[in-house]
Amino acid sequence: MIYGHYDVQPAEPLDKWHSDPFAPEVRDDNLYARGASDMKGQVAAAIDAVESILKTGDLPVNVKFIIEGEEEIGSPHLGPFINEHKELLACDFALNPDTGMTAPDLPTITYALRGLAYFELRVYGPKQDLHSGMYGGAIHNPGQAIAELIAGMHDANGRITLPGFYDSVRALSAEERAEIARLPKTDQWYLEQTGVPALWGESEFSAEERVGGRPTLEVNGLYSGFIGEGSKTVLPAYAMAKISCRLVPDQDPEEVHQQLLQYMEAHAPKSIRWEVINMVGGPPSISDRNSPWAQAYLQAAESAWGVRPAFKREGGSVPVVTDFQQTLGIDVVNMGFGLPNDNVHGPNEKLDLPNWYRGINALIHFFYNLG
Repeated sequence: MIYGHYDVQPAEPLDKWHSDPFAPEVRDDNLYARGASDMKGQVAAAIDAVESILKTGDLPVNVKFIIEGEEEIGSPHLGPFINEHKELLACDFALNPDTGMTAPDLPTITYALRGLAYFELRVYGPKQDLHSGMYGGAIHNPGQAIAELIAGMHDANGRITLPGFYDSVRALSAEERAEIARLPKTDQWYLEQTGVPALWGESEFSAEERVGGRPTLEVNGLYSGFIGEGSKTVLPAYAMAKISCRLVPDQDPEEVHQQLLQYMEAHAPKSIRWEVINMVGGPPSISDRNSPWAQAYLQAAESAWGVRPAFKREGGSVPVVTDFQQTLGIDVVNMGFGLPNDNVHGPNEKLDLPNWYRGINALIHFFYNLG
């Protein structure tokens, strides 16, 4: 069964596009349009591969497609649909061409995806905003309190300090670390891509290992007090932070929720009130790199690119993968032809056309390998 989605992220800011985001335009070897890489181009490649085989003979395997329109908002209805239509969706395995490649000359199979636990932390102080000159120094500022609490959620080496956070983390094996080292995304690559003066995090792991194989806790947004133009000497009544944790195999979103509550109970000062809102979560996934399906694609991609594909762990989440694994009891091969510089979710999203044609060729080989 081949998965895909046709929905896309909003195209804004429109003034940053060099062409109409919804009128595809070819420039050099790239097709520019919203959704070209994520993931209409990947869906089209799978359809084109099947069509090519059917035009020259019989398809060597039975194929089902499941293509949705809600992936970019978390696929709220796909999980229930899969649960209600297990017989319709029954298959040996699923192909998910939504994870991309690390470089145009290195095909990639993504065998692990991180899960997600997303929270909103709210800290309350006085019953209303106060004059900072009249009350500052006597009333604990919620903005300061939430900053102190968030700062304490990591130690000096970047390890997360929530109680028991690493107890369930599945360690990277030596063989996995050697495979990750094949990828071209070195520490220097991360510096060049982001423009930061230095990298940060657990020093015993490379940046690529930290991004794909280690769990994280990130602040996604902060709010407190007066944030408009000009000045206003206010002691705010409350502060808020959006916090997300990316989880690796064997971690559970609800366990992390409880760990965050335990951290707050242990560290929140008596001078404030607080609450944690558990917003959304999804488990991590891991696939068998030695399954016949993964090996069939490995051989197919090597035929198309002339180089052995690399296996990688992905830092993001694809909820449908865990739905397939847990509800249908099938394994998933995660692959794709999108590149890191495709500007996915941003202005001037593009699809590398030579790479896309090689991808269609790889899928044709894949279907024959399965047969």
